[in-house]
Amino acid sequence: MKASRWRMKLFTGNANPCLAEEIAKYLGMPVGDAKVSRFSDGEINCVIDESVRGVDVFVVQPTCSPVNDNLMELLIMIDAFRRASASRINAVIPYYGYARQDRKSKARDPITAKLVSNLIVEAGAQRVVAVDLHANQIQGFFDIPVDHLPGVPTIAEYLKAQGLNETSVVLSPDVGGVTRARDLAAKLGAPLAIVDKRRPEPNVSEVMNIIGDVEGKSVIIVDDIIDTAGTLCMAAEAMKEKGALKVYGCCTHPVFSGPAIDRLSRAPFEEIVVTNTIPLGEEKRLPNLTVLSVAPLIGEAILRIHEDLSVSKLFEG
Repeated sequence: MKASRWRMKLFTGNANPCLAEEIAKYLGMPVGDAKVSRFSDGEINCVIDESVRGVDVFVVQPTCSPVNDNLMELLIMIDAFRRASASRINAVIPYYGYARQDRKSKARDPITAKLVSNLIVEAGAQRVVAVDLHANQIQGFFDIPVDHLPGVPTIAEYLKAQGLNETSVVLSPDVGGVTRARDLAAKLGAPLAIVDKRRPEPNVSEVMNIIGDVEGKSVIIVDDIIDTAGTLCMAAEAMKEKGALKVYGCCTHPVFSGPAIDRLSRAPFEEIVVTNTIPLGEEKRLPNLTVLSVAPLIGEAILRIHEDLSVSKLFEG
């Protein structure tokens, strides 16, 4: 049955319309008629050009760079749908900006990830769909249901098709990412290795020790985010020094800010595998970069949410 026959509609802001189009194609329905523009003073204007009364609305809008603009677009669209009498408003946030500010690491730090969740709920969202939140506890920041979709199954499926299996090693670039790396390792049937590092200040890291055997192996470094790429590139260099045969870099969210592209272009990666939760301009499309689509994952989750079916069944087995 095509989704277009049901009382549901999919809309998008300006953050990642290409992903929204892919999701709509998977669902067999068009993207809803909405325009998000700017007034001359920079304020955001949102016009919904079709009725959403009594409709199950899904708004696709990652809060990637420019983070504040995209976040405001999401909030304003949610408010517009609420005032237009939508039956339920689902915020589909493939990349959740401010997720790394999820706790107080020193005195007087804000917990901005919680603040953003409050804003989304207050605007009128009744459900959130997110892909690979940086910290699982962010689900608890919301007082509404959150469907958290992991990116690892999409990446694992691709890597297995490339022949990376139990003869490879999956590496976590830090202790905090061990759960994600263990999940990927289990799906590939591969052993696990860990980088023990310290981070003296934000966006600066120093590799300390490698826990695990990587000599003569294809090493797959997996993380949720590649931002300035310092951690990933340092880990790749360390793997080569330890005798790794080939090094692959994988992540769900290619933020690629600051010196990331320069670092990645010089790092010894056989291939860098990311997803399209964040749109990448041509200047960031490295020759060894592969972009996987999360549209089928999100599309299937949307179908299940709309039909009140289990979303977790997507990941069993």
